[in-house]
Amino acid sequence: MTKTPRKAAPSTATPVTKVAAKPKATAAERTPEKASRKAPALKAAPVKKAATKPVAPEKPFVPPPIETPEPPAFDNDTLRKMEALSVNIAKAAMTAQSALAKTVFAQGDSSALPGDPFQVGPAMTEVMNSLAQKPDKLVEAQSELLTGYMELWGKMTRRTLGTEAAPGGKSADKRFADPHWQENIMFDMMRQSYLLSSNWINKLISSAEGIDPMVKRRAEFFTKLLTDAMSPSNFLFSNPAALKALVETSGESLVKGMERFADDMARGDGKLKISQADTDSFVVGRNVATTPGKVIYRGPYFELLQYSPTTEQVRDIPLLIFPPWINKFYILDLQSKNSLIKWLVDQGFSVFLVAWVNPDASMKDTTFEDYLFGGVYEAVQKVIEQTGAKSVNAVGYCIGGTLLGCALAHMAAKGDRTISSATFFTAQHDFSEAGDLLLFTSETWLKELERQMDAAGGVLPGSAMADTFNSLRANDLVWSFFVNNYLLGKELTPFDLLCWNADQTRMPKALHMFYLRKFYGENALTNHKLTLAGVDIDLKKVTIPIYEQAGREDHIAPPGSVYKGSKLFGGPVTFMLAGSGHIAGVVNPPDAKKYMHWLNEAHPDTLKEWIDTAVEHPGSWWPHWAGWLNERAGKMVPARDPANGKLKPLMDAPGSYVMVKS
Repeated sequence: MTKTPRKAAPSTATPVTKVAAKPKATAAERTPEKASRKAPALKAAPVKKAATKPVAPEKPFVPPPIETPEPPAFDNDTLRKMEALSVNIAKAAMTAQSALAKTVFAQGDSSALPGDPFQVGPAMTEVMNSLAQKPDKLVEAQSELLTGYMELWGKMTRRTLGTEAAPGGKSADKRFADPHWQENIMFDMMRQSYLLSSNWINKLISSAEGIDPMVKRRAEFFTKLLTDAMSPSNFLFSNPAALKALVETSGESLVKGMERFADDMARGDGKLKISQADTDSFVVGRNVATTPGKVIYRGPYFELLQYSPTTEQVRDIPLLIFPPWINKFYILDLQSKNSLIKWLVDQGFSVFLVAWVNPDASMKDTTFEDYLFGGVYEAVQKVIEQTGAKSVNAVGYCIGGTLLGCALAHMAAKGDRTISSATFFTAQHDFSEAGDLLLFTSETWLKELERQMDAAGGVLPGSAMADTFNSLRANDLVWSFFVNNYLLGKELTPFDLLCWNADQTRMPKALHMFYLRKFYGENALTNHKLTLAGVDIDLKKVTIPIYEQAGREDHIAPPGSVYKGSKLFGGPVTFMLAGSGHIAGVVNPPDAKKYMHWLNEAHPDTLKEWIDTAVEHPGSWWPHWAGWLNERAGKMVPARDPANGKLKPLMDAPGSYVMVKS
């Protein structure tokens, strides 16, 4: 047997064993050729295995020193701002806590609101039972919501990856007008998630079938109130504009907001009474309600104002205005630039106005008939006595128009022709389509309202009706001010209309409950269920010319409701639809060049038919109405100075009744 040469042994021996047992040469000592031949065998990492044997160090191992990073350099100004921010946040929290604590203690002995006077619970139960009876509709709705969220998540993922841009343009929803709601992906996700969910739940409630329309409307209304309240814009830490203001002002914006919150809580006697305007900027008789005139009569229910002429001649038949007693009259006489009273005087009309008393507890038993005879009849007779005219042209605004319509029917039944034409501003006579205010006329709520009035001495506090009206447009009249006042800490705006809105009036219990039950509850004028002083009230007997104004966006006297009422009269009716709502649709001076109005010589059965053939006109409707009045106001006569009439002036306009605060 021939032995294998010794130098060939590496090819049969394990490389690791060979290297470990007897290393003959280092890699540097081998020739490049030999080193290259040995290289593949090193893949088993023999050196690593050999290196794992413990080796005693010659000296203790000392780890290298850890370098501590330098703290960020804050200059004195930055430190001062951070300190101010911390202090202000704490101050804001203490202010809010103090206000809430005072409220808790103040309300400790007061009677609580009876459970669910609006009957929201039963309404929601009926809606949910209706939806449960159609499980396929619920499944479809849930699938729609899930699909919406999948699309939203996909959109946000693409934005995160940079493959889709942020939405552009200004949001049509004023709550999310700040650009950060779209530019910042986190806030945009909050915004779109909220809108998706709130729209979904509101749509779901509206889809319920087979239940009473009023029950469904109640569920819809309060669901909308709830979803509006839950908007992320209403909370500090989910509102980018509020957070920006917080940082930029070192917390001062929040301190100001909480101070105003505390003031508003105190002003409402423990109930939040949100300030809507800087009420100190406008003072009745100083820069609002300043059209010159005189108080020529004062009775228990009203003061009669006669305005001083600005033309040498005036129309023979005077114009007598009945504003709503639910508010103060100077909505028609704000500043000179937007005063309807001043504009009418400048057109050559002899203008008179009823300034209703602001009732106190002594008037709790005052009735609708008292306002009919002691208001309308009395005012007409005083104007005729003052001017010597044979009749007047009358105007009724809102609830004042409802009263005027009843008076016209009563006069027609008696053969009284002292009112020769009538104009109605957003006034209802048919209440079948009276909008969401119908929700506040259920018998359960009316009993609660009576309880509140009894507790207040027999009158409805002015703030109660204001709260009701505000709830009809919560985003505009509640939450926008909540955000601006408390979260952003903005200064209040000097706005004449909102100052007027805050100057509220009380209402006598007997009068107000009659109005709610007879008109909203029974729709008595349409259903021929109204009798006043023994006279059955029938608007078909009213044959004098009528001019009806309605506001296209009116949420208090919806245009459909006003139009239906205009069909109840027995004489010629000119119906006009104005742009905007219950206030701005009326107070729209020509110089403002705002909105538009629609006219139609025809008077078909429905508002839709009327709109289909109506003609749009730009700007204010006042000139058209003045032309209509001129045709029915008689010849021109020398201007009437209120200081020289048969009734002696008692004081300058705007009088004393309007000055009484609630």
